[in-house]
Amino acid sequence: MAINVRIPTPLRKLTADLDTVQVEGTNIREVISSLEQSYPGIRERLLDEAGTVRRFVNIFVNDEDIRFLEDQSTAVKEGDEVSIVPAIAGG
Repeated sequence: MAINVRIPTPLRKLTADLDTVQVEGTNIREVISSLEQSYPGIRERLLDEAGTVRRFVNIFVNDEDIRFLEDQSTAVKEGDEVSIVPAIAGG
């Protein structure tokens, strides 16, 4: 099942400058694993050493923050759009 993943500018060097990629998965954990298989090095940018989503990274499924859903267990299906959004610090 192909899931569209929107890649933020800072990570595009890992995806050959692609702003959207397609990967397989039934939940966010599988999507991240598929991203890592296709684009090595991206997992460590998204997850910390404990395997949790980094504090400064937000992941959305169809505009819903996974932190308010089921985190990495959040289900995805064909046609869903996953967006990776770096958090922006402000003052």
